[in-house]
Amino acid sequence: MKSFIKKFIIMVISIFTLIGCGEKSSLEENSTIKIGGMGPLTGFAAIYGVTIENGAKLAFEEINKNGGVLGKKLEYISLDEKADPIEAVNAYNKLINEEVCAIIGSVTSKPTLVVADLAAQDGIPMITPTGTQINITDAGPNIFRVCFTDPYQGRTLATFAKNKLNAKTAAIMINNSSDYSNGIAEEFIKEANRIGIKIVAKEGYSDGDKDFKTQLTKINSENPDILMIPEYYEQSALIATQAREIGMKATFVGPDGWDGVISALDSSSYSAVNNSYFTNHYSAEDTSEKVQNFLKKYREKYNEEPTAFSALAYDAVYILKNAIEKAGTTDKEKLVKAIKESDMDGITGHLTFDEKNNPIKAVTIIKIIDGKYVFDSVLENK
Repeated sequence: MKSFIKKFIIMVISIFTLIGCGEKSSLEENSTIKIGGMGPLTGFAAIYGVTIENGAKLAFEEINKNGGVLGKKLEYISLDEKADPIEAVNAYNKLINEEVCAIIGSVTSKPTLVVADLAAQDGIPMITPTGTQINITDAGPNIFRVCFTDPYQGRTLATFAKNKLNAKTAAIMINNSSDYSNGIAEEFIKEANRIGIKIVAKEGYSDGDKDFKTQLTKINSENPDILMIPEYYEQSALIATQAREIGMKATFVGPDGWDGVISALDSSSYSAVNNSYFTNHYSAEDTSEKVQNFLKKYREKYNEEPTAFSALAYDAVYILKNAIEKAGTTDKEKLVKAIKESDMDGITGHLTFDEKNNPIKAVTIIKIIDGKYVFDSVLENK
């Protein structure tokens, strides 16, 4: 029933928007190759959307400076969807009217899921840098992602906690309003139970909550070895700080949403996340020329540190660039086939796609030490 309602809403919204399918676009007729993009550039999720936008734009500028693709410049048309599914549908329809040959986006899972259904109906190649919800790529064979899925991160964190941290007990703080948080937590619990980590506490909260001490006090009474916080970095910083304030000694672990957590803390509060661990897509300590060049160019252009989201967007653009070159055309079917056959070394590692268009690549574990992100280890995707 939920699936029917979602599709009905999409259909109704689309009726009121003129949709041009882009069939008449070709390399011969257009002076540029148009690529669509969307993400939350304003609103509550803009902090994530903007860093992704920065990574994508850096890649497009590099490609165009080096001659473009198939002798043409790439024209990036990016729209703000405010992390809202209805706004995302509107943005999608506008991009189709612009006759884009592919879409980079969206960012958070709910808008991405809705747009994936539309793109699947139209056969438009779509690559989400950061949409982690497991069923996004189920929409169709033309929908891809560069990030890990929520369940994969949950399993990885449980395995890491057992094998590296020797954890015997664990507690979890879950954002009940977030599919991201719930998806990671659910798989973490399953894997923890399977490998012998006892879940001694599970507490929830909602978007917008700022005071977590009631839940944390309950958790602390169980004295868990680790506290798993499947959340983005702003909320993670609040939870970690309050946990330390009540005297919690547990080691904190989290998913890729933790990337940036230090920036959400005052230097006097860095100790709150000291010796915490999180999964990530790459490490700034990676000495490879490719990674270091990316870091140098990003810092010079934006005067800030890139997040893993920036690197994922950068890789998404290069996946598409390589696919257009391989296909020799922007024909939708040929482009989808070329993306599916991707085999490249990106900023976030060596990447190929599995049968469900999820990336096959290693997971980097980052440890936080004295306000710095320190490379800990790499876990291979199995």
